[in-house]
Amino acid sequence: MKLTKSHVAMLYDILKWRRDVRHFRRDPIDPDLLAVLQDSMAHAPSVGNARPWRVIQVESPDLRAEIIANFETSNTAAAMDYTPAEQADYFALKLAGLREAPVHLAVFTDMSVQEGRGLGRQSMPETLSYSTVMAIYTLWLTARAHNIGLGWVSILDPVAVSATLDVPKDWSFTGYLCLGHTASDSDTPLLHETGWQEDTRQSWDVR
Repeated sequence: MKLTKSHVAMLYDILKWRRDVRHFRRDPIDPDLLAVLQDSMAHAPSVGNARPWRVIQVESPDLRAEIIANFETSNTAAAMDYTPAEQADYFALKLAGLREAPVHLAVFTDMSVQEGRGLGRQSMPETLSYSTVMAIYTLWLTARAHNIGLGWVSILDPVAVSATLDVPKDWSFTGYLCLGHTASDSDTPLLHETGWQEDTRQSWDVR
């Protein structure tokens, strides 16, 4: 298949409109569409074709409540790193859609994965985690192409998440994702809208 200029334009639209979503509607995602999103991760690149990502769809209200409590504790602790004036700005940010998003995904990296037979990661074992991040990003772009929002919740205690979900000891927590229909659409990052952080110049040097 030869890609055309219209394909390239669509890709740039998806990249532009891919936002870290925190405001979700509560209506569910169609199961057939969720299956498409699940399948999209299989097309992500991974070191040695190891495919080390392990995904848990968290449906239990009790488990979700533990994750929300984890976030709230971690969020309060994170705020303590700022001055009192900055804390007011921090707490004004909505940093997770855990209560509203219909789909919660906890994503781990299996650090003991045998697939790939170690290819490409002997000197850089962290490439397993990079592979999982690539799978998350592939899911993220696919979700956006289907008008589904995704929010990555990073303000969590990873050890507590692993304990809550009772995962194998060789699984390293990589990310907690919220998916759902967006409450509103914008191509402007929330941190731009709130004045927290504008884009800085990218570093791309030639040496």
